[in-house]
Amino acid sequence: MSNGTSTSSISLNAIESAIVGRLKAAGIGFYALLAIFGLLAVLATAAGIHAMIAGHEHYYNVTREISWGVLISTYVFFVVTSTGLCLVSSIGHVFGVQDFMPIAKRSVFLSIATILSGFFVIAFEIKIPWRMAIYNVISPNLTSNIWWMGTLYGIYLAFMFAEFVFLNLNWHKPAVACGFSGSVAGIAAHSNLGAVFGLLMGREFWHGPYMPIYFIASAMMTGCSVILLFHIIGYKINGEKMKPDMQRALEVTSKIGILLICVILFFTTWKMISGLAGHPAGKYEAVMALIKGEYALNFWLFEIGMGMVFPLILFYLSRGRNLNMMLIGAVSMIVGIFVMRYDLVIVGQIVPVFHELGVNEYKHNLSYFPSLYEWVITLGGFGITAFLFLLGEKLFDGHKVEEH
Repeated sequence: MSNGTSTSSISLNAIESAIVGRLKAAGIGFYALLAIFGLLAVLATAAGIHAMIAGHEHYYNVTREISWGVLISTYVFFVVTSTGLCLVSSIGHVFGVQDFMPIAKRSVFLSIATILSGFFVIAFEIKIPWRMAIYNVISPNLTSNIWWMGTLYGIYLAFMFAEFVFLNLNWHKPAVACGFSGSVAGIAAHSNLGAVFGLLMGREFWHGPYMPIYFIASAMMTGCSVILLFHIIGYKINGEKMKPDMQRALEVTSKIGILLICVILFFTTWKMISGLAGHPAGKYEAVMALIKGEYALNFWLFEIGMGMVFPLILFYLSRGRNLNMMLIGAVSMIVGIFVMRYDLVIVGQIVPVFHELGVNEYKHNLSYFPSLYEWVITLGGFGITAFLFLLGEKLFDGHKVEEH
């Protein structure tokens, strides 16, 4: 018994010494970035608390007509990213495709970091967030999609934490079980998030069975871009040469990304066509705002150009081997996808509910632009993801994966 305790103590001391050594070896640039991203999170927390106390109506630009703003779209962006990371990484260690094994640990860690960032942002969008946590348990509404969304994402997060712990302990079987359970919970939560939009009959731009399917497909597309971005940056931060198995993992990830970009382009094309054919009330005006209206720049430059076409070209030309080309494509894709989520949420609300009735006050599209407080909280969400990523690289030694 004493030998076991002594061995365990020595092992823990060795791990602690290794972590301290990696943190000491990190350069000043690493700590400068850590401080910048940490400061963003602190400023966002201060802004969110102040708005919560003084009143959202004074510091957020959301209105009765457009009640979901950039904080909702940012929350959607982060939870979509988290689910996509979970699903893409599960191809390897859950479903046994060897080429995806090397990306497992870092991707699971990033799925935790991004969903925590999403929870951070949504907490300051809700007037009194702790009430949601309390009443979610003591007064569940089983007919509410939003209740199911919160509950399923909570279950999903628990599985992701457990999976990450088991992966680091190199306990393969429980990691697989948690990874599979997390994937199921993530798909259920994510399709439910799509239903939050798709079942709103008063918002024609969102309404229909398209949304849950679109959300899952676009989640995996987002996951591919984030995996490419953070794995390439991770190796640059750690100053390590990428091994052939990791290069192969990123190569197949980029190819999956190409496929998923084509799928989302297909979805987007038919979404636009269905919004134009027959001039459906409410939907037609929203689609026209994207095609040649006030959101046309967002749609053509960011959603289509930076979010899909430009990355598609770069991923194809890179052949999955040119890391710099893939890095540029991934950054472009993430920027475009963020705007895509913003457009989805905002454009779905700009057509007034009473527009088709000819009410004078609602003959034109509504307008919205985020306030300074909303932008600060949004940047804080990105700051948390970046802060956790940097810290995780040193605490977990670059998330190296053991062979099985």
